[in-house]
Amino acid sequence: MSDKKIKIILKKSSIGSKKNQIASLRGLGLGKTNSSVVRESTPEVLGMIKVVNHLVSVEEIEKWSWMS
Repeated sequence: MSDKKIKIILKKSSIGSKKNQIASLRGLGLGKTNSSVVRESTPEVLGMIKVVNHLVSVEEIEKWSWMS
């Protein structure tokens, strides 16, 4: 598994979006605007982000040395 973590923030509403985009947001765990989740950077998660990249912002979380 990948050790990289990413923070995904829902910036725009999903109202009026296609069904596959809404399903991707639900699969990521995003519901309301400005909600955020931290996920591992896997191909599955990156694919869901690609579908809704116009609705979300993504930040890479750095692993701190004291957290290991």
